[in-house]
Amino acid sequence: MDASNITFHIQYSTTYGEELLLNLVYFDKKGAQQTSVYRMNTYDGHNWRVHIQQLPSTDIKAFHYYYSVEKDAKVIKSEWQVQTHLFYLNTLCGKSYEVFDIWTDAPQDTYLYSSAFTNCINQRETKALEPNSYDITLRLVVHAPQLRSFERLAVVGNLDVLGAWNINKALAMTEQQHNEWVIDINASSFIGEKIEFKFVAINTQNQSLSLWETENNRSISIPIINKGKTLVYSLNQAFFDICDIRLAGTLIPLFSLRTNNSFGIGDFGDLKRMIDFMSCTNQRVLQLLPINDTTASHTWKDSYPYSCVSVFALHPQYINLKALPSLKDEKLYRHFQKLQKELNGLESLDYEKVNNAKNEYLSLLYKQEGAKILASKEFATFFENNQEWLVPYARFCSLRDQYKTPLFSNWGEHKQWKESWRKPLSNPKSKEYKEVAYYYFVQYLLFSQMQEAHAYALHKQVILKGDIPIGVDRHSCDVWVEPKYFNLNSQAGAPPDAFSANGQNWGFPTYNWSEMLKDNCAWWTKRFQHMSQFFDAYRIDHVLGFFRIWSIPYHSIHGLLGQFEPALGLSKDEIEAYGLRFQEKLFTTPFIAEWVIERVFKEHSEEVKEKYLELDHDDIYRIKPAFDTQRKIAKAFEGKHSDKDNWLREGLFTLVSNVLFIQDNHNPHLFHPRITAQQNHMYEALWQHDKDSFNRLYEDYYYKRNNQYWYCEAMKKLPTLVQATKMLVCAEDLGMVPTCVQWVMNELRIFSLEIQSMPKDFNVRFGHLNRNPYRSVATISTHDMPTLRLWWDENEEQTQDYYNNMLYHSGKAPHPLTGQLAQEIIEKHLQSPSALCVISLQDWLSMNEKIRLSDPQSERINIPSNPNHYWKYRMHITIEDLIANHELVNSIAEMIRLSGR
Repeated sequence: MDASNITFHIQYSTTYGEELLLNLVYFDKKGAQQTSVYRMNTYDGHNWRVHIQQLPSTDIKAFHYYYSVEKDAKVIKSEWQVQTHLFYLNTLCGKSYEVFDIWTDAPQDTYLYSSAFTNCINQRETKALEPNSYDITLRLVVHAPQLRSFERLAVVGNLDVLGAWNINKALAMTEQQHNEWVIDINASSFIGEKIEFKFVAINTQNQSLSLWETENNRSISIPIINKGKTLVYSLNQAFFDICDIRLAGTLIPLFSLRTNNSFGIGDFGDLKRMIDFMSCTNQRVLQLLPINDTTASHTWKDSYPYSCVSVFALHPQYINLKALPSLKDEKLYRHFQKLQKELNGLESLDYEKVNNAKNEYLSLLYKQEGAKILASKEFATFFENNQEWLVPYARFCSLRDQYKTPLFSNWGEHKQWKESWRKPLSNPKSKEYKEVAYYYFVQYLLFSQMQEAHAYALHKQVILKGDIPIGVDRHSCDVWVEPKYFNLNSQAGAPPDAFSANGQNWGFPTYNWSEMLKDNCAWWTKRFQHMSQFFDAYRIDHVLGFFRIWSIPYHSIHGLLGQFEPALGLSKDEIEAYGLRFQEKLFTTPFIAEWVIERVFKEHSEEVKEKYLELDHDDIYRIKPAFDTQRKIAKAFEGKHSDKDNWLREGLFTLVSNVLFIQDNHNPHLFHPRITAQQNHMYEALWQHDKDSFNRLYEDYYYKRNNQYWYCEAMKKLPTLVQATKMLVCAEDLGMVPTCVQWVMNELRIFSLEIQSMPKDFNVRFGHLNRNPYRSVATISTHDMPTLRLWWDENEEQTQDYYNNMLYHSGKAPHPLTGQLAQEIIEKHLQSPSALCVISLQDWLSMNEKIRLSDPQSERINIPSNPNHYWKYRMHITIEDLIANHELVNSIAEMIRLSGR
């Protein structure tokens, strides 16, 4: 439809040198998205306009647009990008439009625009605005995100054409995109008049329960205009007296699910059964751990779900074999039927047996069905949409298995991906394609099944919440393909916390953010968009990593010698300004005095001095070069696991990290105070005055000095990423949380994680649930923590305090935790203001003493202090049995109903 004469007006206050741009986004004849940019004009720096005489294409029937601010030839700010303005050219009698807009920043209720709410909870069908033939048209555009699935927006006003304030005559509006409602009104009869109107939420189930918007009457003075013109007004959001939505849900790893049909591990078929359980208990959120492929060594060590070898590929272990064609070989068919029963009968997950069995089945199926499936139209579409990551991933897998190692540095001529390989690997007739086609086949099956599970969740109005790990395996396909994005001379981890006194060393390479920012974090954007095919909400694992990461030298095993990257290191003069005379050698090399050796090693002191140390001066020793890093020490003790060897190894680790300051990774003249240095022997050896000076320095460095710097670092990355998809954004913001994290999360409307036993207020021992922010996820325990039952028994003094002062019970707290108390704790969490309350399945089951495991230790998913933990927890009861347990189902459903969720 040809259109011309569109004039856009907007009020936006700028400063000197700033210009406003209109960005018009449309699709050309080939279906490719294009953007045309128009510079706006102003006479006062506040009122801006631009006149478009002719659109870029005569075929445009609708387009999106947004405004941005430019200064010095650089865009410094844009409107909210998750949902931009939509404009339909649909008046039949005229081609002239006058548009009066308002600037749109991210609204406080951005969560209502997420696919978690628009696609799952408040399901309504959007449609295009119907064309009209009015001589003069008034178009109203307004957002009403509060509306529930059974409500529709309408407008009613003071004129007969507007229903004369009779709600039964209100004019129905069109939801042209989620939460954005529009209506074209015949304005011929009230040109030059002032109209008054209000928006109403029409209840389609019960008209008498329809709601008027809460604000005063709106008014517009209609100017005298010629025929054939359309006036378009974008109006402020319509608010209604509707309570904020609060939802309940469950956290469980996909591998932990168990049904009668499982093959020894939770799979995509089991996921659908878990969605059924969510539905029948009135739960609306199902949170999973990462489901990416972690296959590196083909051993149980690959069970760590946060160490993926591809941020795009799904793990083959999650394939639902029952949904695939049966093997035609009768003997093999019976073999796998028997194997399924054996593996499914195991108490916990046997990672290696399950993966070997599933890979064997998939290989046999590939020989039987592969050619047919790879020749299908469905596979061709999948390949076209995913080939950018799929082709190198398949090659990576084939080389990993060919060389029998994921260490691509040992792959000779294949040690780095070459883009020239892509063409033959994409050609079905080539030898190279045939070498990797099996991996295409497996990923196609996995994607089809996961997308089917996602569609099933949408049908049941259950939000699937995924998990985006902060790191990737250093021997992953992503590092192999894009090494420029990673720093391989360091390891990502976390500083010490309540779960790990030595910090956590995840072994992941840190990110080269300067390189990533050159293409506006394209790798991350693709990763998020890819994930949106399967989930409608996600958890950003360790969101602090986008502010700064705990960077550990590659020669370290523990996390104590790490430093925040980036961070503003301290110069010698700055350190001495705190009153501490800086002695570089003393403070930055391991302090090993005679008394330190005796305290650490006791009766083994002489042996340690003779074998691992050498005298420096007086009673001060240094570590021999063969043992002067934790990695060298670990190698020296490889295969030695006696109590004495463990003692010696850990003691030597302690000596290596016994420093007060760490030299900056980039500038040898800057230093960082060693994390928790107050607990080491070097600190103990200081005079009290020096201890006080160091403590002041330490507090300023870790909690004040870098705040603004880290805020700026996060704002370079996160705004682009949270707007890359419509998924609901939640973050794991635990640990040493600087103040700037809350600034960023509030500004970007990211949901926080609230755990009562880990309050963000350092002045209290337990968080007060009624103070949880609405924009948050309340939970009792995460996969990294002890379950509620384990926590209850691990520190009786702590539990007693909680029992008396949080639950308000008198007397001695009972041990073990009773089902009734567990229910009380869960009920209090459900009653919190948090928008989401997600409880682990183990904690849900803790309420029922007939069902829960007798040994709570068996419920543990992960132990963060153990870098080689075996992730093998599985439900001890099938989902079918859970659904059939009406007492449990009704109890959970009633608790959720009474909490208002």
